Amino acid sequence: MKKTCFAILGLFMSVILAAQQLPSGLRTETKDKEAVTRTLTGRVSNHTGTLLPQSVVYLTNTRTMGVKTYIVKDDGAYRFPALSPNVDYQIYAIYQDKRSDTKTLSSFDGRPQAVINLKIETK
Repeated sequence: MKKTCFAILGLFMSVILAAQQLPSGLRTETKDKEAVTRTLTGRVSNHTGTLLPQSVVYLTNTRTMGVKTYIVKDDGAYRFPALSPNVDYQIYAIYQDKRSDTKTLSSFDGRPQAVINLKIETK
């Protein structure tokens, strides 16, 4: 029993020492690593390009199905900061009971500052 425990402990120590010998690019470091997030911004307009203040933008986390909303200001812009880079998000806007197409911000999109503009047909 003691020989088995020592053998396992020796193997474990060998693995730890071998990992420390790897070049830094091959190791996964957790010390001093900032949390990486991304920001989604955009504008809401109609088919002629007129901005649509007071539109409501809906952002859905497709993993948790949690929904965040943003009421568009006079400049037609919306902003969702601190989004996880490992999650897909779906986004759409509603203005006076009319809805834009649903767009997707993919986890494969590596941009830290993504821009998705939404158009709503107001005819």
